[in-house]
Amino acid sequence: MGCAGSSRSKGDETVKKIRKPKAWKHSEPITRAQLVQMRDEFWDTAPHYGGRKEIWDALRAAAEADVSLAQAIVDSAGIIVQAPDLTVCYDERGAKYELPKYVLSEPTNLTGEN
Repeated sequence: MGCAGSSRSKGDETVKKIRKPKAWKHSEPITRAQLVQMRDEFWDTAPHYGGRKEIWDALRAAAEADVSLAQAIVDSAGIIVQAPDLTVCYDERGAKYELPKYVLSEPTNLTGEN
């Protein structure tokens, strides 16, 4: 089960193509080290909020890959993409996976400081 219009039956090619997230700004300027820490904390805790660990692992790999590789990872894992920037996805059992923008791209106010 998934959302209406997210069927992946044979011959139904309504799979959404992945794209880079739109530019975003953190509430305050952050360093690359802070961004990496935020990402690590998210990925370490994400499986505890539900869903399957192998889907979380595939989403992490997709989030850290370029767009074409990310599309291949998502397709091979059977992930249903609701939002083309990967912020909302579902697995084939209907479990919802929400990814914050900070794991998908860098903010516009990333500083060079450590």
